[in-house]
Amino acid sequence: MACVLEAPLRMSVLSEVTASSRHYVDRLFDLDPQKVLQGVICSEPWLVLHPCSPSFSKDWSPQPLRYEKCCNWKQQTKSQLDCFGSSSKDATVISHLMALLSRSRYTQEYICQIFSHCCKLQHWHSCGFNSLPQPLLCANGPDHQTILFNHGAVQNIAHLLVSTSYKVRMQALKCFSVLAFENPQVSMTLVNVSVDGELLPQIFVKMLQRDKPIEMQLTSAKCLTSMCRAGAIRTDDPCIVLKTLPCLVRMCSKDRLLEERVEGAETLAYLIETDVELQRMASISDHLIVMLADYFKYPSSVSAITDIKRLDHDLKHAHELRQAAFKLYASLGANDEDIRKKIIETENMMDRIVNGLSESSIKVRLAAVRCLHSLSRSVQQLRTSFQDHAVWKPLMKVLQNAPNEILVVASSTLCNLLLEFSPSKEPILESGAIELLCSLTQSENLALRVNGIWALMNMAFQAEQKIKSDILRGLSTEQLFQLLSDSDVNVLMKTLGLLRNLLSTRPHIDHIMSTHGKQIMQAVTLILEGEHNIEVKEQTLCILANIADGTTAKELIMTNDDILQKIKYYMSHSNAKLQLAAMFCISNLIWNEEEGSQERQDKLRDMGVVDILHKLSQSSDPNLCDKAKTALQQYLA
Repeated sequence: MACVLEAPLRMSVLSEVTASSRHYVDRLFDLDPQKVLQGVICSEPWLVLHPCSPSFSKDWSPQPLRYEKCCNWKQQTKSQLDCFGSSSKDATVISHLMALLSRSRYTQEYICQIFSHCCKLQHWHSCGFNSLPQPLLCANGPDHQTILFNHGAVQNIAHLLVSTSYKVRMQALKCFSVLAFENPQVSMTLVNVSVDGELLPQIFVKMLQRDKPIEMQLTSAKCLTSMCRAGAIRTDDPCIVLKTLPCLVRMCSKDRLLEERVEGAETLAYLIETDVELQRMASISDHLIVMLADYFKYPSSVSAITDIKRLDHDLKHAHELRQAAFKLYASLGANDEDIRKKIIETENMMDRIVNGLSESSIKVRLAAVRCLHSLSRSVQQLRTSFQDHAVWKPLMKVLQNAPNEILVVASSTLCNLLLEFSPSKEPILESGAIELLCSLTQSENLALRVNGIWALMNMAFQAEQKIKSDILRGLSTEQLFQLLSDSDVNVLMKTLGLLRNLLSTRPHIDHIMSTHGKQIMQAVTLILEGEHNIEVKEQTLCILANIADGTTAKELIMTNDDILQKIKYYMSHSNAKLQLAAMFCISNLIWNEEEGSQERQDKLRDMGVVDILHKLSQSSDPNLCDKAKTALQQYLA
């Protein structure tokens, strides 16, 4: 095959390519035809899309080529597609490519492939594939899924799904699989598009039947999975329950290639991740839980001895298999206690998770932590398997030095291990967790701040006074105020929850308020005066109720007329939850068995509290009515 290129094109190409792709372009001018061919193949996306190239014209269409897979596509194509990324908002470029779809099956195949690769680069980045430098193609403006959708990609590509060419059908299918991924707009459109009188979901279902090539089955299942996760197809739809899920389970079986097993498990994990019924169906399909255990057995000793090529292949995919298995186990065990039990009882499961936490591959470590987090939702397993295998030790090690994406899941898992019924709570405390968690509350990452304060809240529940004091010392008053003024309501709620747990049992309440009372009362005042939702104010009033339960601490309320007026105000609030929380404060302040109760009762009567109690005793809300009557009895005793 001869390939003659004019000099001006070479100047244009060489002025744009990066050093990493220059040698592919240089092949275009080699005297060896085979090298020229390879240059065309590797540079094809760039040549197709370069808007400045003399060959980019309305009359252009690619010639049939022997399309060979480039080695290390991600690195090579990044630089070749950067040019397209910078001009992807150019309507003429996209429109011209759409118009070329009708030229030949070659344009259809290649242009679908180019569109897919653009969205894949974006998808790899969003899923944490860090091998590509930033920024990626969609650094500025809308992402490529939206750009292609707005230029009619769905309508222009849909008819290619029934092409007579298998390659065209596959590239169109792959294009839809990446266009629909985590994109409700595309997914909702796909579900209503028809080709030759048949809706796309029906076409996808036909493509995942057993008699179709595995590649087609998998990609069709991905399309239907994305549409399901986007809400375009119900989770109980027969095309999901009877077709997509069984197809993906089949892909996990031993008789499939390792690459197919990885892709099948990861897609299935995504499909069932948020739906408990799909999780239950998958768990009893084709012995899936036991089948996944085989994912950890590569490379096998047999392949190491008899076949070097097989060993190399197994080694290459071993970490991908472990990652996929951990992901699927995490999804399977997300909600159902019986499924979690089956997973943990699987051959050497806890040992595999512990080993996964220290793997060199970040992706495997992240998947292992996610699996551990899923299983840590089980009260029974926290008390047994987690303690037997001391999983808190490798988990604490992970938390010492890891990327944020791992820290977020690991710290969330630690929150569960610090619940009061977990035997791991005490050794975690002894290992210096307070300092670590206090440092997390200062993170710029929102999820880490939430998890840090959440874990401290769990740690403080029914804790000894020393632990509570250590938490307050580790946080510092300044940091506590910073958290109470955080713009995120989850951080604020968890911080209030921490204060509520710290201020429990009278000796602890009195001790903490004697050292931090002024600052805590100031924070309570600010929150009650601020523009916060009902839940935040309810939690704050509950903190006041706890302070009012203290022996000496209650005087900090009684000597603060501003706080007393706020409690009175919330007794008459329109929201019953706030009324009830304010009533708890009053009840604790006037309880007549405690020293100084008469003086407190008199002061509150003079403020008009008794009149409000009488009104509330006639409330139609049974809780408010009962609480008001109980409080009035304290005045009559």
